Amino acid sequence: MKKFATFVALATIGSIPASAFAETTQVREATEEAAGAAVVLNAGKMLYAADGYRIAPIYRVTAEGNPQVILNGRLVTVPANSISEVSGKVTTSLSKKELAAAK
Repeated sequence: MKKFATFVALATIGSIPASAFAETTQVREATEEAAGAAVVLNAGKMLYAADGYRIAPIYRVTAEGNPQVILNGRLVTVPANSISEVSGKVTTSLSKKELAAAK
């Protein structure tokens, strides 16, 4: 019975039009591009300033996707719209001084 099910599955694949495969490939490529643009934020990753200096390791990530770091004994939320990935590093457009002054 398993051989018959395999045969039916293979026969069905042959009857699917090529346009269906092309649409699936286009959707997958668009999804991969969108995912590639997003920055992966995980607790423990180092957060860098735009000038390349280390700010602090990410303490946690909020439900909204904003990373939080501990600076000068305070928990500081970094806006997600200031985050990008530069040379494989999580980078913010804000400086350490600007983050420390944030309330």
